[in-house]
Amino acid sequence: MEWQKQTTQLSEPEIEVCDVTMEFRRAKDEAGSVKEFVLRALRRQNRFETFKALDRISFSVEKGEVVGLIGTNGSGKSTLLKIISGALIPTAGQVRVNREKVQLLTLGTGFDPELTGRENVYLNGALTGYTKRFLDRKYKDIVRFAELEGFMEEKVRNYSSGMVSRLGFAIATARNTPEILILDEVLSVGDMFFRKKSEARIQEMIHGGSTVLIVSHATSVIRKNCTKAVWIEKGKLRAVGTAGKVCDVYEKMREGTR
Repeated sequence: MEWQKQTTQLSEPEIEVCDVTMEFRRAKDEAGSVKEFVLRALRRQNRFETFKALDRISFSVEKGEVVGLIGTNGSGKSTLLKIISGALIPTAGQVRVNREKVQLLTLGTGFDPELTGRENVYLNGALTGYTKRFLDRKYKDIVRFAELEGFMEEKVRNYSSGMVSRLGFAIATARNTPEILILDEVLSVGDMFFRKKSEARIQEMIHGGSTVLIVSHATSVIRKNCTKAVWIEKGKLRAVGTAGKVCDVYEKMREGTR
């Protein structure tokens, strides 16, 4: 059963997702090796099927809103984020957003494991759109916030997932008020103390006027940080509305499937 809350829009949305559908082709019978795949291709024996990751998704995010995106694994949340940021082009539908304003933060995105933490600050920062002068000025603040003093000359391949997450979050939020920030499963990782720091930084950005889209499996994160939530389940839109109400119906669904 779908439940949706309609709101009266007084201004142009910051993000508008309009009937977005995303389809992928995947092999029906996966080859056991590259050689087998090539031989099948030469013999025209490879068979593919269409997988619909997203099916006509529509919702909007107003300027300054903090919106949570929830759903079980494989529901298409990360695919949708890539479409919003411009990394993927949808099969059908469109997203209206100024992508020059968007900062997408996913765990380890833009990090080279063979480079040191210091080198990755400059690499990831450049991909984010920061200048070298800006990173020179903010470098110590980034390291301090990520709590990685003494580890910046280590290769990132030796970092734990939590360390990578902290560094990525610190870089992405180094700018005081990014206009649109998209966080993919970032606030749910790391220890309790860093999560509190991350949430406090998000609150600073909210008060600074940023528009924030948060993806998390933890409804507690959505309830605490978001005013609105979007529930996508197995590629279909199930609910849009206040964070508390959407989390309620999502949690009831999860309990019913156990």
